[in-house]
Amino acid sequence: MSERVEQEEIFSQVLRAGRRTYFFDVRSTKADDYYLTVTESKKFTHDDGSFHYQKHKIYLYKEDFTDFKEMLNKATDFIVNEKGSEVISERHQKDYKKEEEGIATEANSTESFTDVSFDDI
Repeated sequence: MSERVEQEEIFSQVLRAGRRTYFFDVRSTKADDYYLTVTESKKFTHDDGSFHYQKHKIYLYKEDFTDFKEMLNKATDFIVNEKGSEVISERHQKDYKKEEEGIATEANSTESFTDVSFDDI
């Protein structure tokens, strides 16, 4: 009898999100039950142009599905209720481009600034 080195994927979905990709894979246990793996894969590019991927994986079993979904919903609802749905972190990406690309002059320099509270950072 040969052992499986890698568990076979039964069902799979992929979510591409910028430099990150999330894989949702249903796999089978040795007892022929199903479980879920959620893998985050993030691409890192080196100065010489070469790259590597860093992966993080979560294993989720049926007995934890209800509590996991409840906690995930509470956490995501909290974030949206507290901070809204605008993705502020996009402004901090190195390839982010402002909608208005103008050079501030003495006359309009205050118009190009946004009031920021350090509590927002």
